[in-house]
Amino acid sequence: MSERDRLIGGVYTFTSYLLWGFMPLYFLLLAPSGPFEVVSWRIILSLAFCLILLAVTRSWGRLIAILRNRRLALWTVLAGILIYVNWQVFLIATLTGHVVETSLGYFINPIVTVLMGVLILHERLRMTQWIAIGIVAAAVTVIVVGYGVFPWISLTLAFSFGFYGLVKKQIGPSVDAVSGLTLESMWLLPIAVLQLIIVGATTGITMGTAGLAHALLLGMAGVVTATPLLFFAAGARRVPLTVIGLLQFVAPILQFITGVWILGEPMPPERWIGFGLVWVALVVLTVDLLTHARRVRATDIPQIT
Repeated sequence: MSERDRLIGGVYTFTSYLLWGFMPLYFLLLAPSGPFEVVSWRIILSLAFCLILLAVTRSWGRLIAILRNRRLALWTVLAGILIYVNWQVFLIATLTGHVVETSLGYFINPIVTVLMGVLILHERLRMTQWIAIGIVAAAVTVIVVGYGVFPWISLTLAFSFGFYGLVKKQIGPSVDAVSGLTLESMWLLPIAVLQLIIVGATTGITMGTAGLAHALLLGMAGVVTATPLLFFAAGARRVPLTVIGLLQFVAPILQFITGVWILGEPMPPERWIGFGLVWVALVVLTVDLLTHARRVRATDIPQIT
């Protein structure tokens, strides 16, 4: 991989996290649409957008090959369920004034990923990684005891996206980004339709009833959903894991800024302490990641004898 490719990969990856970081502001513009209607349109329009991409790129063969492989198809079903949980909880939190809690979830996500490596993949952790996990456990305890609320939004987002990443790792390069998102959206289509029926029978569907600007913004949900995923897929192939690990903090930082300074969500001392402990854990994990990567590179350098 050339330096130019790595640079382009870094730009792609950074762009994906930048878009994810500003996503709460986009969804807040969709009022008066509720979280269940927004997620439904997000699924339906993501599927439509991906089908257009498949048609333009003539990639139907890859999609059919995945469907013929029962194991891969089942993995995409599980991925779809996990990303649905992530999307739905994220939208509920964003549209009910809990953007700060979503940022905490994505701050915790790297620690959850490391923990899954131990519990599911039976990987061995270095001491600094165990320390980072312990600090996050202390942070959750501080928030629960001090703030008086169990951070279910943050933990659901962290674990659902963590398991989603684990599924993607099991699938590997056998499923490309467009085909994967197409299948995940396709499996979720019945849920999206059912939710729209329920919304229509209760609060009422807002698509087309709140003005042209609102309809256009809501109609962009598929593109808004798919674009950062495609940028990430293009970038992840070109940059080292350490770069991805560092750039992934861009999204929760922007979400935290949005929640605290733009939306004015409350940050009592207990929540600041909890966030502070999580940030310390991330510093410990990042230093360990960089140190380990440097040691691996050093051992890979041929020695002159």
